[in-house]
Amino acid sequence: MVHSAYDSVELISDCPTKIEAISSYGTKLLLGCSDGSLKIYAPDSSGSRSPPSDYHSQSLQKEPYSLERNLAGFSKKPLLSLEVLESRDILLSLSETISFHGLPNLGTIAVITKAKGANVYSWDDRRGFLCFARQKKVCIFRHDGGRGFVEVKEFGVPDVVKSMAWCGENICIGIRRDYMILNSTTGALTDVFPSGRLAPPLVVPLPSGELLLSKDNIGVFVDQNGKLAHEGRVCWTEAPMVVVIQKAYGIALLSRYVEVVRSLRAPYPLIQTIILRNARRLLQSNNAAIVALDYAVYGLFPVPLGAQIVQLTASGEFEEALSLCKLLPPEEASLRAAKEASIHIRCAHHRFDSGDYEDAMEHFVASQVDITYVLSMYPSIVLPKTTMVVDPDKLMDISADSSYLSRGSSGMSDDMEPSPLSHVLESEESVALESKKMSHNTLMALIKFLQKKRFSIIEKATAEGTEEVVMDAVGDRESNRFKKTNKGRGSTPVTSRAREMAAILDTALLQALLLTGQSSVALELLKGLNYCDVKICEEILLKSNHHAALLELYKCNSMHHEALKLLHQLVEESKSNQVQPEVIQKIKPESIVEYLKPLCGTDPMLVLEYSMLVLESCPTQTIELFLNGNIPADLVNSYLKQHAPNMQARYLELMLAMDENGISGNLQNEMVHIYLSEVLDWYADLSAQQKWEEQTYSPTRKKLLSALESISGYSPEALLKCLPADALYEERAVLLGKMNQHELALSLYVHKLHLPEMALSYCDRVYDSLAHQPSSRSSGNIYLTLLQIYLNPKRTTKNFERRIMNLVSPQNKGTPKVGSANTVKSKGGRGAKKIAAIEVADDIRISQSGTDSSRSDGDADADADESGEEGGSTIMLDEVLDVLSRKWDRINGAQALKLLPRETKLQNLLPFMGPLLRKSSEAYRNLSVIKSLRQSDNLQVKEELYEQRKGVVKITSDSVCSLCRKKIGTSVFAVYPNGSTIVHFVCFKDSQSIKAVGRGSSLRKR
Repeated sequence: MVHSAYDSVELISDCPTKIEAISSYGTKLLLGCSDGSLKIYAPDSSGSRSPPSDYHSQSLQKEPYSLERNLAGFSKKPLLSLEVLESRDILLSLSETISFHGLPNLGTIAVITKAKGANVYSWDDRRGFLCFARQKKVCIFRHDGGRGFVEVKEFGVPDVVKSMAWCGENICIGIRRDYMILNSTTGALTDVFPSGRLAPPLVVPLPSGELLLSKDNIGVFVDQNGKLAHEGRVCWTEAPMVVVIQKAYGIALLSRYVEVVRSLRAPYPLIQTIILRNARRLLQSNNAAIVALDYAVYGLFPVPLGAQIVQLTASGEFEEALSLCKLLPPEEASLRAAKEASIHIRCAHHRFDSGDYEDAMEHFVASQVDITYVLSMYPSIVLPKTTMVVDPDKLMDISADSSYLSRGSSGMSDDMEPSPLSHVLESEESVALESKKMSHNTLMALIKFLQKKRFSIIEKATAEGTEEVVMDAVGDRESNRFKKTNKGRGSTPVTSRAREMAAILDTALLQALLLTGQSSVALELLKGLNYCDVKICEEILLKSNHHAALLELYKCNSMHHEALKLLHQLVEESKSNQVQPEVIQKIKPESIVEYLKPLCGTDPMLVLEYSMLVLESCPTQTIELFLNGNIPADLVNSYLKQHAPNMQARYLELMLAMDENGISGNLQNEMVHIYLSEVLDWYADLSAQQKWEEQTYSPTRKKLLSALESISGYSPEALLKCLPADALYEERAVLLGKMNQHELALSLYVHKLHLPEMALSYCDRVYDSLAHQPSSRSSGNIYLTLLQIYLNPKRTTKNFERRIMNLVSPQNKGTPKVGSANTVKSKGGRGAKKIAAIEVADDIRISQSGTDSSRSDGDADADADESGEEGGSTIMLDEVLDVLSRKWDRINGAQALKLLPRETKLQNLLPFMGPLLRKSSEAYRNLSVIKSLRQSDNLQVKEELYEQRKGVVKITSDSVCSLCRKKIGTSVFAVYPNGSTIVHFVCFKDSQSIKAVGRGSSLRKR
């Protein structure tokens, strides 16, 4: 016996006649005896005798009963069955026929004579339908609401019916050893299944509308159509004779005793066995089950639910106890919830101690216990400090509830008192149990528990944070000044209960995940919204070397400095191979760049500070970070200039390569100055070693030349003053070209660099650039300038020296000579001085000397004089002829010939004159043809004009104006081109003016 569900109380002990049938009405017992008499028994206590109007509210009493009334001759034959129809106050009796008697006076209402010989019946109280079986027929009668019954149907069946019950609109009957469903409308029979070989069929209706069909000692559940309702089976000790259903229990009458029974929920365990010899009848009353022996009657009164719950809980049958809690009355809902929580907690501890950790956590979840209670079972998990006070009454049952659920009320006995929390957890002091609680399985169960509780707790914490933000927005800051917002959770204390709980939960969950090796899940936890305690989690993650999780912890709490320091440390360790190989694969310098990307818009100075650490190792990604992050370029350049000057040029180079239009003029000027400073240092070093050669190119000098030619954001005048007078002629030539000093630039290419090809390329660039400017003078003059340089070398050299002196003399007065011994110092100091000198030079501006196109007549005369003086000097005739032969189509031939010496041989001019004359002849011929075609067109137009003037219009007295419809007469007239339309000239003019006005108005409308 698991527990006592029913108390057996003897109600009648000495009935003088053998009891054949029994029923109850209110507090009274109705006994049908073998002599046909009806005996009415009532409780001995006088207080139980109540007026008839109170019968429905009364129930059987737990006390001896005595005979109150004896109706001899109630039936001619022994009564087979009695049933009180309480909804109609009628007593139904089955003897030789079926009779109906009014209650409580027992007057006869109706007798169904057709039921003579009936052996079994079933009453449908909802519809007032009675069905009974006699011989091989089933009859259906309906109560007409008064004192009579009306026959509805009669159906034939294969054999004598041994058991029957209504199932909805149909009837389930047991015939021979089979169960069938009889359609009460058509009489159709449907087989269900055999009833077995050891016992007759037994049909038991259930409160749910289903049926319990007995198959020997097994009870099978079927629905109203005879289909299996579920796979559960009720197994009795032997085949029952009668089964009644009361609440959650089924009570079966067996041959030697009563089994109180199987709880009507899987797995249908045996609850209680009551020994009652020679039991003949089993009946369900309103508050008890009645068992009739031959001469005695026992009442099976249910033990109060509270007491049953206590027994079940004490014996470890927690599931049964929880199922009984659901049977508590609705008015005790709060008490039921408290009791269920208490049982869940006890069951959870029992399961936990038994090693069923997951089921234990399921019960903890169902109990709605505070998570701190469960976490107290895991002392090795470090929790943040909390200001909350855990109420033990919320963890265990309330003592007041136990007295309320006593055996005298709804059923809770005083045996179930709440245990203090210290008694529940006292076994945790054992070292063995502590190690058990930190095992892998216990931690996995804890993780599932925390994950199930997490959603609601995080939702409440988030709602609190949102509410605070809203309150702050409307100005209610006084009540919230001690609270914190969601950002920076690790730096300020949490004072709200919901967020304290969230911090405890997430901190414990992270530790459990790490202890069970689920680092990836822990990482996902930190990536999402979380309330992990920073101090505790930081210490744990550092000890366990979970660097990726620690980075996410810093990141979600806006601790970017700490995160970037850790990243830098890991990068440095990975270079020295001091960390694990899998960490090296993940932690690279690019990781710092990826971390900095979201911070560009919020904290650019932090981005600049930590980007310096990886600028040298991954410059392209870092500069992409600056560009994509929209950090001002001037800010980046100034920061680099101060903290990483060696990377300043690299940044500007990559920035220019990625976005040519994105770099401002100031930055272009800065980049050129950096290049120039490095080149000047390099030149000074080589000069000091007497190894300088003009044709030597370092990488920086190549960059300088490329920058000078490709960009235009610098000041060429200032840079020109910084160049040494006896070196870097190519740079000087580029700068002079930027200043439109083409003659000086070409002189450098020809006389200083001795590179005619570069001079010719320079002329090509100038020619191409001027060709797209229609307002400029003839672009071919640049080639003539080159020819003059070739033909008058001494004059151009003197002119070059004079004009160069004019350009640089103001600067030379205050600037020390570049390349002197004083400048040969360390590279860093010399570079800084050079940049300073260049920046000073930017502030000095000189008036630009006239270009070739702006030379005055006085200069031309001076050149002529010098030319006369130096007529006998050596000229570069071969270079001149080469230019003429290659660029004959870009040079004005007449002017070029004027520049050539008289002694030039015509044979040498053939490569120039040949194609030039052919082109001129071709142009002449083309122009002649065009002229002839235009003259022909002119003649054709004149001929057409003459033809038009030959037209004749005859005006008669009948000629009428086509516009005003008046005669033309002698008026001036006009003729339209078709030659037939004649109008007055005045009308013609008026029509033209009207058309003009119409066009103007339409244009205005548009």
